Amino acid sequence: MTQAPDQQGTDDAAAPKGGRALKGALEAVLMVVDEPATTDHLAKVLGRSPREVADALRELADEYTAQHRGFELRPVAGGWRFYTRPEYAEAVEAFVLDGQQARLTQAALETLAVVAYRQPVSRSRVSAVRGVNCDGVMRTLLQRGLVTEAGTEPETGAILYRTTNYFLERMGLRGLDELPELAPFLPEADAIEAETQEGVPSFDPDAPDTSEDDKTTEL
Repeated sequence: MTQAPDQQGTDDAAAPKGGRALKGALEAVLMVVDEPATTDHLAKVLGRSPREVADALRELADEYTAQHRGFELRPVAGGWRFYTRPEYAEAVEAFVLDGQQARLTQAALETLAVVAYRQPVSRSRVSAVRGVNCDGVMRTLLQRGLVTEAGTEPETGAILYRTTNYFLERMGLRGLDELPELAPFLPEADAIEAETQEGVPSFDPDAPDTSEDDKTTEL
C-alpha cells in the first residue's frame, strides 16, 4: 500500500516567508551566536532568501514584544541578537552580575566618547580634547575591544583609532548615525582642542596612566 505524502512536510516546504520552521531555525541559531548575526549570513546558513529571513526576524521581534517576554530580538551593529529586556535588568544583575560587572572609569568613558565622535582620531588629538594624556586609557579601551586601529594620519603618521562593532553592540546602537548630537553638549569642543593641542605633554605610551579618576561607571 502506497503511503500518502506527509502533509506536514509539504506544508513546511511550501510555508510562507516567516513560517514556523524558519522562525524556529532562526531562534536556534541566534541562541548560540556570540555577536550580532547579519540577515545575509542567516539567509545563507538557512538556505532562505534575505527577504524571508528579514521578515521572519521582524515578526519574531514583534511577537516577543506582544507576549511580554523577558527577552527581545534587537537589530544592533548591522545584525540581530537576543537581549534581556531593560525592565528586567535588576533581576539579571542580581543573578548573573552580583556586583562583579566590569566597569570603565570616568576617564575611560570620556576618552571613548571623544573617539566615537571624532573618529578616526589620533591619541594626541584625543588628549588635546580631554586636556590630559590618555595613552593608558586608550590601551584599556583597546584591550576591551571597544576601539581599534584605523590606519595612520597622512600628515603626521600617527596611528588613528575608531570604535568597533562591539562598541555599537554594548551601546545598543545600529550604527554611529544613532549617536546623539554632540553640539548641544560641547558647543566649544573645537576651541578647547585648539587651545590645548600645544600644551599636552608626550608620555611613554607604556607607562601607567595616572589621570584616571577613581570613580567608575558601568558600560
